[in-house]
Amino acid sequence: MILKGIAAAPGYAIGPVFVMKDNQVKVERKTLSAPEAKAEVVRFSEIVNQAIEQVKEIQEQAREKMGDEQAEIFESHILVLHDDEFVGRTKEVILEKNINAEAALAEVTEELVAFFEGMDNEYMNERAADFRDLNKRLHGLLTGAKQASLSDFEEPVVLITDDLTPSDSAQLDRDRVAGFATNIGGRTSHSAIMARSMEIPAVVGLKDVTEQLHDGDIVILDGTTGDLIVHPSDEQIAAYRVKKENFAKRKAEFHKYMNAASTTVDGHTVELVANIGNPGDAHNAHKNGAEGIGLFRTEFLYMGRPNFPTEEEQFEAYKEVAETFGKDHPIVIRTLDIGGDKELDYLELPKEMNPFLGYRAIRLCLDETDMFKTQLRAILRASAFGNVKIMYPMIATIVELRAANAILAEVKAELDTAGIAYNKNLEVGIMIEIPAAVLVSDQLAKEADFFSIGTNDLVQYTMAADRMNEKVSHLTQPMNPSVLRLIRMVIENAHREGKWVGMCGEMAGNLVAIPLLLGLGLDEFSMSASSVLPARVLMSKISLADAKEIAAKALDMQTADEIQQFVQDSFPVIEELL
Repeated sequence: MILKGIAAAPGYAIGPVFVMKDNQVKVERKTLSAPEAKAEVVRFSEIVNQAIEQVKEIQEQAREKMGDEQAEIFESHILVLHDDEFVGRTKEVILEKNINAEAALAEVTEELVAFFEGMDNEYMNERAADFRDLNKRLHGLLTGAKQASLSDFEEPVVLITDDLTPSDSAQLDRDRVAGFATNIGGRTSHSAIMARSMEIPAVVGLKDVTEQLHDGDIVILDGTTGDLIVHPSDEQIAAYRVKKENFAKRKAEFHKYMNAASTTVDGHTVELVANIGNPGDAHNAHKNGAEGIGLFRTEFLYMGRPNFPTEEEQFEAYKEVAETFGKDHPIVIRTLDIGGDKELDYLELPKEMNPFLGYRAIRLCLDETDMFKTQLRAILRASAFGNVKIMYPMIATIVELRAANAILAEVKAELDTAGIAYNKNLEVGIMIEIPAAVLVSDQLAKEADFFSIGTNDLVQYTMAADRMNEKVSHLTQPMNPSVLRLIRMVIENAHREGKWVGMCGEMAGNLVAIPLLLGLGLDEFSMSASSVLPARVLMSKISLADAKEIAAKALDMQTADEIQQFVQDSFPVIEELL
């Protein structure tokens, strides 16, 4: 039997399973008198302080096992434990409803989990795991329940569970947990991120795997494809042992390319950089061989909090990323891209019939100028500490680019007057994600310093197919001939003006797409940190001349499937790296 899930961390595990079910504790609701409710708030405050100390201890464990960047996850937990949105709200519910802390905590957690899971954004969906984790910890302290240990297995096991909280993940023993599989989760869940950091194979999103397996069942976990093979045959076990050996050899080869240039066999060099959402991601990208940051999604600094981040908070975040890579490596910071599937509670935006085509990104920032200026000031100040670049999202017309640059000029003048340092030669570019921008990219290239193609949105706008809608997901085709022709137009128009072009959509890290993009002339490829080394290895094994020839032929083909198969047949090395 083969169970299909989501490949969360590459690698293979073979062995017996240990099933850890998430036993839902029934929360007893008790009615209190007003004086008792006040005393309950005091009790809850003491428990929160204990939880903070526990989280700090786990943070140190994570730092020892996985490094500073993964330990940062627990910094956010500590912040939440100081935050009115979670702890403060729980205290309010205790007093408002005169109920016990356990019941109030469960109520507030349920509200927050429902809020984050209801968002059409995978990253924000996974924030729900933070609140589940903290709820579990606080509930355990309130009731005196003993926490289970995940490091006491007598032999290496494949751990099967509903989900692994960040705290659970940090306590995993790599020598005793060969891999893990969960009912829920996605590639951006904390458990998946930590699994990749600890190099533990993982498959998530298996729905009911805890109900299908029993302790001692033998499985093969394929963290590369997302397969979980239950009761494998001797032949399957033998085949996967070979795969496991080859995977180890491939990892060793990847490591050789950690500090190498991203150069083809005929000497053409491009930049391989990373997409990030916070400073911790930058450390991980640096550790994975990225040459810089091609997309800093700054909206995540604004989300999951009760108010706007201050200029100083933003400055420190941007500065940390710049200093992680140093002055010789690019740091492309995208200005606030809120709206569409990303909302802020404290920014009351009108409800829209189609938010993806509505009041979002640069359209919002050009109205909310105080908010925009605060961010621009922070970015400019950080530019004194590294090779920082500014990128505007969702540009459709040259009027928007000019309006944004006019506001930027005002901010520069204010910094000059105040004598605050910044890079006066900082590059300012735009994301190309709207077909209208592609069609006038010859004009935009005269005024923008660079382009970065956002294929996630460009594909859905070109194909008129919502990428969140399963019914039309088959139309989300980055290698559709129409999309490739738009990409070619952007690159040609930019190069004609002597400007460079990057790509920060998922397509940039797709090994099958890379030869096409290389052949079309793309200068910079921005991708998830884990994709950098495989992409660099691929670059080192193909030539620009061959890539150009394949790209030219592909543009005359009629379907995405035809193009994909043609590229894979033309470059057999892709199959070895997938």
